[in-house]
This record gives sequence, structure tokens and C-alpha cells, in this order.
Amino acid sequence: MAAFHNAMGTLGVQKNVTTFTESEFSRTFQPNGTAGTDHAWGGHALVLGGAVNGGDLYGKFPNLTLGGPDDSGNRGNWVPTTSLDQYGATLASWFGVSDLVGVFPNINNFPVQNLGFV
Repeated sequence: MAAFHNAMGTLGVQKNVTTFTESEFSRTFQPNGTAGTDHAWGGHALVLGGAVNGGDLYGKFPNLTLGGPDDSGNRGNWVPTTSLDQYGATLASWFGVSDLVGVFPNINNFPVQNLGFV
């Protein structure tokens, strides 16, 4: 990602290009019966670009206690605190999308719709 970001700077388009990574699932902390891990909820997302207000973290790091306050059960399936809809709506606003509900129908379920990273 750093090489791509630097190349965009060399081309003079760094302020116009934003790179976003996201995964729709993570892995459980506790292994399953075959010593593997199962699908879990959201993982980390990265946003990089010249227009990005860098240096901030969004959401909160979960309490890693199995069965604890951030575990949806007892296997380390941490409940996300920031939605893909919030990341997507923030990026879509930067792109100039005005009908965020049309693109992200669940966005009104979140108190913060634009995270402000761009």
C-alpha cells in the first residue's frame, strides 16, 4: 500500500486517490473442534490517501475476554463498533454521493454517518 501511495504522489494525484481495505468477516479467537477458527464478525479496515485525515482509529479495540462484554458468545466473536456502512458512507460522501440512504439503506441506524476521515 505504501508503494502505491508513493506512486500516486509521484504522479501528482495523491489527493485524488483513496485506497480502502475491508473484510466482511474475521475469525473467532477460540479454536473450534478441529483446531481451526470459524468465521466471525468484522475485522480491521485501512484507509490511505492524500485526502485522508490520518492518524486516527475509529471504533474501539475489543475487550479480548472470552465471554466478555465485547464477545457475542464465548468463543471470541468480537462485536464490531464501527459499521462498513459508516466507512462506505464516508467514502461515498467524498465521491460526491448525496443519496447515502439509497446506497447504504442501513446508514440511518448509526448515530454517526460520516466518520470524517476524508
